[in-house]
Amino acid sequence: MPLFKNRQSYTAVQVRKKDIPGGLWMKCKGCAEIIFKQEVEQNLHVCPKCGHHFRMPRRERISMLAEPDSFHEYDAGMTSVDSLQFTGTASYEDKLETNIAKTGEQEAVTCGEARVGNHEVGLGVMDFAFLGASMGSVVGEKATRMFERSTQQGRPILMICTSGGARMYEGMLSLMQMAKTSAALERHAEAGLAYIPVLTHPTTAGVMASFASLGDVILAEPEALIGFAGPRVIKETTQQDLPEGFQRAEFLLDHGLIDRVVPRPELKSTLVQLLDYFDR
Repeated sequence: MPLFKNRQSYTAVQVRKKDIPGGLWMKCKGCAEIIFKQEVEQNLHVCPKCGHHFRMPRRERISMLAEPDSFHEYDAGMTSVDSLQFTGTASYEDKLETNIAKTGEQEAVTCGEARVGNHEVGLGVMDFAFLGASMGSVVGEKATRMFERSTQQGRPILMICTSGGARMYEGMLSLMQMAKTSAALERHAEAGLAYIPVLTHPTTAGVMASFASLGDVILAEPEALIGFAGPRVIKETTQQDLPEGFQRAEFLLDHGLIDRVVPRPELKSTLVQLLDYFDR
């Protein structure tokens, strides 16, 4: 005799999830909150909850800083070549083609002239999305040409910096760009013209050891990693524990390497204020 005479049978009901388009949400690396991607983009790629600064595409940076329709690009068609015939797991030419297709840009830096506030300036913007903004012959040449044109035209220079280091595919030709860009900036300084670099995350190695650290006033975005060698390499070399926040913008501000940490929404107004001061 069954224990329960009127036992009912149940069947599982599958509830279909709503079709939600992908790419609408993202996780903040600062506060770990899930945030609406479009809201972050509209907020200059800054988390609206914690202020974490995400990387910003170069064309959006140019639009953020330059007055409408005032930016005119220099040397847009200049591209790198595999002069050393680099061989490895992937050829240098393949790497370049992949990054050109990914970014829609020919190189890791875009240089030109623009109006920022009421000031005509030379403007360069590096982009980490292109081969880690590594500095090769073309990056160095485009930056140097912009520096030299600005000197000839009597313009101050603004340079948005980011880089993972020298471009290993070009060997010594890459390292030579450190001296070339630095020499061009020395001539710019001798002409009595202002140069303001803005260090974004990350700014390291050869770029940091050359034009990124030669400004009259050096600005940085919050929490940007700034230095020559990375923290892991330094720790392994010195066999010492590094201070908390070592090589972050705020630490370097406290120790005098940079002059001010500026949140991205305040960057343009800060640059205009500095340009006003230098123009007196």
